[in-house]
Amino acid sequence: MKPAITSRRVHSLRWRLLAAIGAIVLTTWLLTGWFSYTKAQHEAEELMDGSLAQTARLLLAITHDNEDDLADIVARLETVRGTEDNIYEPPLEFQIGLGDGSILARSPDAPELPILGVADYSDIIRHDAAWRVLNRVSEDGRYRVQVAQAIGLRDRAALEVAVQTVLPLILIVPVLILFIYLSIRRTLRPLEQLADEVAARSPDNLAPLASRRVPTEAQPLLNAINRLFRRVERTLDNERRFTADAAHELRTPLAALKVQTQVARLSGDSPVREHALQQIEVGVDRAGRLVEQLLRLARLDPLSQPPHTVPVDLGRLVNEAVAALPERDRIVLPATSAVVLGDPDLLQIALRNLIDNALRYTAPDRTVEIVIDSGVDNCSLTVNDHGPGVPETMLARLGERFFRGQPGKTEGNGLGLAIVARIAELHAARLRLANRPQGGLSVSLQNLRPTGG
Repeated sequence: MKPAITSRRVHSLRWRLLAAIGAIVLTTWLLTGWFSYTKAQHEAEELMDGSLAQTARLLLAITHDNEDDLADIVARLETVRGTEDNIYEPPLEFQIGLGDGSILARSPDAPELPILGVADYSDIIRHDAAWRVLNRVSEDGRYRVQVAQAIGLRDRAALEVAVQTVLPLILIVPVLILFIYLSIRRTLRPLEQLADEVAARSPDNLAPLASRRVPTEAQPLLNAINRLFRRVERTLDNERRFTADAAHELRTPLAALKVQTQVARLSGDSPVREHALQQIEVGVDRAGRLVEQLLRLARLDPLSQPPHTVPVDLGRLVNEAVAALPERDRIVLPATSAVVLGDPDLLQIALRNLIDNALRYTAPDRTVEIVIDSGVDNCSLTVNDHGPGVPETMLARLGERFFRGQPGKTEGNGLGLAIVARIAELHAARLRLANRPQGGLSVSLQNLRPTGG
């Protein structure tokens, strides 16, 4: 169970944001803490050096006017000196002497050092103890003062000041991370509500999701989900309509088959029985063509692009399609050719459907013409028949599934042009239908993409 929880956290946007911001906060805190620590330590040492200088000036001032009472003054100073237990008041040791280096007075624990050193700060080690020492000389050069402070005590005081400076930063980091976590959780709450809304929906609820509370950064995701809902809704509508239409179209030939079967079974007249059997054969062929086209549409509908896109020679495609037809002598082949990008199998299916429709509506003594037009940016494949044409009011509906332009006059089922329209859509082309001035219908696959386009 633990690995699954860990995996969810790794892929969680909330935990990724928290980890990233937490890492930035901790890095910033470490840098700030280190800088504050070193700066506070340096300032503490500067303050203690200032205390040494101030003490040296006071001793010089006292010595100048009280040289004979130095022993008594040292005894009094001893009563007010700091203690090692109080790190903020570390004891100061001192030596007072004359300009020639002779010692006049000194504190009991002062290190035994020459008083003739350079009048400045220095660090010395005496008897395994480190000292910070300051030498000062009076303006007339008559007196010298040496003030010393144990470096160990100074370091303790500097460390305490630095720690007290950094401590608030240490305490505030957990609070800051908690506020960051709560802020991230609140910011991502609209996404969680969106997920809850999607999860709570029934399978048939494909209404668009509301975008009023979704952050701007999540709008592309929301728009993509809504587009998906619309596509799924259209697909389901198409499937429901397709199923209903298919059931309706299959009901007629199946009913006719049943009637003809009953006629053949009940009839004792051989010619009547023979006619009924012929009608059964015709009905089976029609039902078989309908099922074949239904299956073809079912395979084309889920596609968003052709399965294979390769250069296709339209002239060669036409020759192959016509060569397989028994009525090939009635077809006028194109005088030119063109090479386009597309799926050869789908284009072959589209072409066969166009030729089949044209032959069905053209009188046996008339021809069907196939024309290929090639341009720089697009090509077209056109099939012209010499049939009766289609009323202008019906042209816009040709290509709809199960719609027949001349119902009752042919054996078509209204799926041929629907298949061609779907193949054109997959090739980013379009199906154009128009009545010819000299009679007949012209059906074109336009905007096919040439290989150089």
